[in-house]
Amino acid sequence: MAELRPSVAPGPAAPPASGPSAPPAFASLFPPGLHAIYGECRRLYPDQPNPLQVTAIVKYWLGGPDPLDYVSMYRNMGSPSANIPEHWHYISFGLSDLYGDNRVHEFTGTDGPSGFGFELTFRLKRETGESAPPTWPAELMQGLARYVFQSENTFCSGDHVSWHSPLDNSESRIQHMLLTEDPQMQPVRTPFGVVTFLQIVGVCTEELHSAQQWNGQGILELLRTVPIAGGPWLITDMRRGETIFEIDPHLQERVDKGIETDGSNLSGVSAKCAWDDLSRPPEDEEDSRSICLGTQPRRLSGKDTEQIRETLRRGLEINSKPVLPPINSQRQNGLTHDRAPSRKDSLGSDSSTAIIPHELIRTRQLESVHLKFNQESGALIPLCLRGRLLHGRHFTYKSITGDMAITFVSTGVEGAFATEEHPYAAHGPWLQVRRSLSSFSSSSCSSLAACPPLPHHPKDRPLWLPC
Repeated sequence: MAELRPSVAPGPAAPPASGPSAPPAFASLFPPGLHAIYGECRRLYPDQPNPLQVTAIVKYWLGGPDPLDYVSMYRNMGSPSANIPEHWHYISFGLSDLYGDNRVHEFTGTDGPSGFGFELTFRLKRETGESAPPTWPAELMQGLARYVFQSENTFCSGDHVSWHSPLDNSESRIQHMLLTEDPQMQPVRTPFGVVTFLQIVGVCTEELHSAQQWNGQGILELLRTVPIAGGPWLITDMRRGETIFEIDPHLQERVDKGIETDGSNLSGVSAKCAWDDLSRPPEDEEDSRSICLGTQPRRLSGKDTEQIRETLRRGLEINSKPVLPPINSQRQNGLTHDRAPSRKDSLGSDSSTAIIPHELIRTRQLESVHLKFNQESGALIPLCLRGRLLHGRHFTYKSITGDMAITFVSTGVEGAFATEEHPYAAHGPWLQVRRSLSSFSSSSCSSLAACPPLPHHPKDRPLWLPC
């Protein structure tokens, strides 16, 4: 539950001057992390020291369901001369470390990210005669925050979110989201680390599909060129009834050319998927093949879970070389086998480069496999083949019901455990399926056959959101 109120203490209202003279009571009401973010808001909106605010009645660290302590809502006058309409500007407080006392986020130092390292923002076009901001964007932001807290996966600019419902529960065509840097909010250095600001941008289904087939950044740039679809500051208009391709048909040609030239930079999704080893039945309950049989995967131990996550993270990191990392038992980040990281960076982030995963269960070559996908996951198979493998890249489905994963890869990748001789190979619950680029044809791109593991493209972006 949340409530709407002006942002007076203990929320991020105008705090008293910091320093030795500040009373201890006020210091506790305005924690340093929260104070630092508020300072950036005050820089942008000096005339709105006490904006309306949606606040969690029971804070997350007290057992409440809403991870965001506050969502502040400001009125932005825009700039008509620059095609920037008046709009409401929403800013979250809670994905970063506000308190520094481990009640929500583990303190990891001042030089790295604070908490998850970012806060969400959203810009909604103000309707004529609207005197107060709608509150539904706050619940939308809470929903995204719940995903981040539950999965411990972060967002990056260019990521997309398949929402499959009008963002405001109306009849709007704006039913999905892209993420980008907020055009006004600057990164903030707090006593608990650095905070950046990622803006939610509402998009239509056709625009989402184009972002998947090509890349999110490319579609964001096109949206910036169409004032009614976002303009320079990517302001969401829930009443927009046309896609950018209907507004300007030439934009579809730019997307098609980009897909043909660049392929897709979407390197993975979370999905409802499973795989069965059809080579032979498991010999006993402990056989590693039994992990992937049946409707529900066998629950992995904490050690196994950490291992598969680290291997997937390393295997999908952004790298300019078309190489899968070797499976190595060494660790370089000081983590023990029974202690998983408290936070996971977005799987395409550079911060994963210091992690060398340890060896999983033995690699097994399989004669045949049965792959299962839900409808939306299956609809991404042409993207996997045309946009990824045909360009010498990879694509991974990670199960949302367990630690199972399926990676399709192509020839020429060093370090993969699937080979030309054995195109189906499994490492615990991680399956790789390999295919030679020379075997692709126009007909093969429309069916799912045996496929291969992964080169890396510098702009690849995995997105672990449910399909």
